[in-house]
Amino acid sequence: MIIARKAHFLIINKIKPGKVVILLGARRVGKTFLIKEYLKTVEEKFIFWNGEDFAVHELLGRRSIQSYKNILGKAKLLVIDEAQKVPDIGLVLKLIVDSFEQLKIIVTGSASFDITNLTGEPLTGRKFEIMMFPVSENEFNEIEKPEEKYDNLMQRLVYGSMPELINIPDPNDKEEYLRDLITSYLLKDILTFEKIKSSSKLFDLLKLIAFQVGNEVSIEELGRQLAMSKDTVEKYLDLLAMVFVIYRLNGFSRNLRKEVVKNSKWYFYDNGIRNAIIANFTPMNLREDKGILWENYMMSERIEHHNYSGIICNRYFWRTYDQQEIDLIEERKGKLFAYEFKLKKVKAKVPAAWEKAYPGSSFEVITTDNYYGWLK
Repeated sequence: MIIARKAHFLIINKIKPGKVVILLGARRVGKTFLIKEYLKTVEEKFIFWNGEDFAVHELLGRRSIQSYKNILGKAKLLVIDEAQKVPDIGLVLKLIVDSFEQLKIIVTGSASFDITNLTGEPLTGRKFEIMMFPVSENEFNEIEKPEEKYDNLMQRLVYGSMPELINIPDPNDKEEYLRDLITSYLLKDILTFEKIKSSSKLFDLLKLIAFQVGNEVSIEELGRQLAMSKDTVEKYLDLLAMVFVIYRLNGFSRNLRKEVVKNSKWYFYDNGIRNAIIANFTPMNLREDKGILWENYMMSERIEHHNYSGIICNRYFWRTYDQQEIDLIEERKGKLFAYEFKLKKVKAKVPAAWEKAYPGSSFEVITTDNYYGWLK
């Protein structure tokens, strides 16, 4: 079964001569498959290279205009998959873009620290970045019947939304796929580029983060538990964010004395990855962490929705020292929107301290009854 991906349409809209489309996303979210599907529709001559191929490194390493003319020939489109593996990719792309104004370029990357950082300054004004995520609720909606939606949602809260899982019906096979994913692919870029000899500390850190989803995380406490320095913990967290495994949510404050902003919260882009790390694939109806899984899933789905829709938004959590809290605060167009995540419909009032401090904001509880309209 093939799902139409939102990123595909973004590529069609963004690609043009003299520009680089940068498709970013975690390993196995479907970047290579999407690009190959896109290339089936391309009628002009194109070149497709795998950035992990050393022969490609050698070709691109001879950085001269004449060399690139010889390589590209009459091609109108250049595609470099896993481009973060190409040495000096930023300088390579800059020279090609500057020298071949009619050439369209697409590069993909599963690690933002090489693609974004190395192309950021040289390609200012000449690049479009597209983030690709696990399959979103909006994408699933194209293939799901209404009567299947709730049961499938409960499955995704446990196994996540990686695209290859769609064609793996057996739960045991799903678990095996996710275990293989975290051992073979998840940390590959970090271990390669940062020359970290052992992944054990990274896995230990991820486990601690996985058990603290939805809670504030103290860097100092993580360091004590792992016998690591604060600086090393922060470095590892940044690296895990750069390969799109986890992301940070900071506290919101307008400098009110009672608001807590010191620590951050961390979430996983995919529920299945989180559950694989803690080795827990227990069905939803038997789990004690139902609320955590719902919160993590909704957070990530909202990020996907905003990215694919082009909505610019700042996101935070909010808490006071007397334990009043809100899961998600969005700051959009100068307005504040507050959201609380509850798996089942319950009566929930906006915290008094929030209502008093920010009377012009809105407040909504997101449940399985109304979540889909929130993501459209």
